[in-house]
Amino acid sequence: MTDQPLPRSVGVQPRPHIAAVPAPTQARDTRDPRDASAGADTDEFGDDARARFADRELSWLAFNQRVLELAEDPAQPLLERVRYLAIFASNLDEFFMVRVAGLKRRIATGLAVTAASGMSPRQVLESIAERAHELSERHARVFTDSVQPALAKEGITLVPLDDLGADEQDRLHKYFRKQIFPVLTPLAVDPAHPFPYISGLSLNLGVVVVNPSTGKEHFARVKVPPLLPRFIAVDARGRPSAPSAQAAAPERGPISFVPLEDLIGHHLDQLFPGMEVTAHHTFRVTRNEDVEVEEDDAENLLQAMEKELLRRRFGPPVRLELAEGIHPRIRELMIRELGVAEHEVYELPAPLDHTGLNLIADLDRSDLHYPRFVPTTHRHLAEVESAKASDVFAAIRERDILLHHPYDSFSTSVQTFLQQAAADPDVLAIKQTLYRTSGDSPIVDALIDAAEAGKQVLALVEIKARFDEQANISWARKLEQAGVHVVYGIVGLKTHCKLSLVVRQEPDGLRRYCHVGTGNYNPKTARLYTDLGILTSDPEVGQDLTRLFNQLSGYAPKSRFHRLLVAPRSVRTGLVERIDREAANHLAGHPAWVKIKVNSVVDEATIDALYRASRVGVPIDLVVRGICAVRPGVPGLSETIRVRSILGRFLEHSRVFAFADATHDGPEVFIGSADLMHRNLDRRVETLVRIVDPGHVDDLVEMIDASMDDGTASWHLGPDDTWVRHHLDADGAPLLDLQQRYIASRRRPSRSR
Repeated sequence: MTDQPLPRSVGVQPRPHIAAVPAPTQARDTRDPRDASAGADTDEFGDDARARFADRELSWLAFNQRVLELAEDPAQPLLERVRYLAIFASNLDEFFMVRVAGLKRRIATGLAVTAASGMSPRQVLESIAERAHELSERHARVFTDSVQPALAKEGITLVPLDDLGADEQDRLHKYFRKQIFPVLTPLAVDPAHPFPYISGLSLNLGVVVVNPSTGKEHFARVKVPPLLPRFIAVDARGRPSAPSAQAAAPERGPISFVPLEDLIGHHLDQLFPGMEVTAHHTFRVTRNEDVEVEEDDAENLLQAMEKELLRRRFGPPVRLELAEGIHPRIRELMIRELGVAEHEVYELPAPLDHTGLNLIADLDRSDLHYPRFVPTTHRHLAEVESAKASDVFAAIRERDILLHHPYDSFSTSVQTFLQQAAADPDVLAIKQTLYRTSGDSPIVDALIDAAEAGKQVLALVEIKARFDEQANISWARKLEQAGVHVVYGIVGLKTHCKLSLVVRQEPDGLRRYCHVGTGNYNPKTARLYTDLGILTSDPEVGQDLTRLFNQLSGYAPKSRFHRLLVAPRSVRTGLVERIDREAANHLAGHPAWVKIKVNSVVDEATIDALYRASRVGVPIDLVVRGICAVRPGVPGLSETIRVRSILGRFLEHSRVFAFADATHDGPEVFIGSADLMHRNLDRRVETLVRIVDPGHVDDLVEMIDASMDDGTASWHLGPDDTWVRHHLDADGAPLLDLQQRYIASRRRPSRSR
């Protein structure tokens, strides 16, 4: 094939080679795309152009509401409902730390602009506060009114210390003295002791004490130590469990949990001897913990990031959670000292911080969890699983292998691929991107083994991966010490693509083996996220990855590709071209459709292309797990667009882009790392790879079709931005659980193609 630029005209086009990432010095759009309505064309869509986009932040809250609806569902296994409550709480924490904090910062600095939805920044902030209060209160009610009573029926109780028997209380008193008291640090507030710094997401006790000699009232703060277990488990014989044993509760027999803050509150007299403790209340602060690094001015990105992580600890507060019943004077003190507005205060039933419910959700009660599922080895890899190490390469030489995690085991596919590459003496080089990985990563260990064996190893570590920055800095240093060439990509762009390249010496010359995926190289999340990946020795993909790695580690701004679309240069333009091609094909009388599965759809230019295609009659199906700014079913705008969302046991994380492409040999389908968001398309290096095996193309199209089927349990998005859950048929029977269908398919013998 010869290189050619992406065609600009709409119509029947050959599948092009795609231009690459711009050189670091090339001018790029420097707008803040998080608020800007980039791509909005009021002439094309009329005076009400902005009404065609749902608000990004409110759509995210709608996503978290869908998580909450799973926690509310009594048909879900009980401890999985507990898990969904913890996920909801963790999601909301991050939303405030990043999205709300960023919006407040831009308002304060005068940089915030009207959102693509047409809402002003302050309108968005007010709407967030209203919805977040509603959802937080609903979340608390689900736990106290529904989940907690259901747990009690199963012998799992969450109780205050006073509700335990005398012997149990005595054991917990001893446990407090030995394991908790030495760790606590009371901090007084008076003229000699200023109001202490309250770290983000820490749980605290606000304590009111009175000096009996003077009658004067004082305030103090006690931080609940975050490294201690959030709930203290007490078994049927009244013995408190060690932190490491709490998840190993017996299959039968009651178990009680005492909140750590309740145990501390019960013993406050030991922290303030000689003082009278008159009241104590729990509270929690959320701070701005987003990270901003001026890379262009930083001599050393690693040092700049470490400095920024230190600064993040002291970000301004954006939310104050208070336990219901707090004394008005203490409430006023908190608001004043922390500098929060009234709408940023959330008074909720105790216990606060439901992220700690993960400890209860981890209980070893198989009857209260989803049925056990063990991923299986992909059938084409299972054929060589027990053979010599080089046979995994033989399997890839034989055919492209499409992986669907977690149904196809990550450890016996991608992980084995890299481990065997590290051990194989015929492998000369390994190149790898690392965005997020696990704490004890076998992927990192394989790269280290390869480097120590004398292979050429390149690791592109993204140290700006949000909330994994410190871990990735540690990995980067560990890799460097082992002799791995570690680079951090292109200035101004996060490297988010999921790529592995292995170069192997074979009898007929060098051969390149590749993996392109939709998810991170993290064996732990690979068991919880649904992701796709392709293992291939196709020379075109090998050449593409070689060029891209050279661009990321060196200087290759004019690289061009065969089977890849690469952001920020060509993912948006490549997808818009293909959507416009479907519109032209439809007008020409050819079959046409667009089917997309992603985590988020926000990018206005891509949405407008979908609207253009819909207005001429192209059927468009979107499967969107999270944020969706598309408004489907709007007369004259999006009547042929349908949007579904699937949430469940696994986190839907794969991205698929499929087009009918009726004038060629069959549908054109891509998988890859990019969502339809500004950050993915403008500020990250992302890759989509075109799938060429007809069987794989059919499987991916069928995946989206099954997701959209009215017989599949999902949420349906309406033109008013409202998501409605459809999980029961007209007779009240459950609809198809698509994830369960994939689990069942792996338990049956697979047919060979």
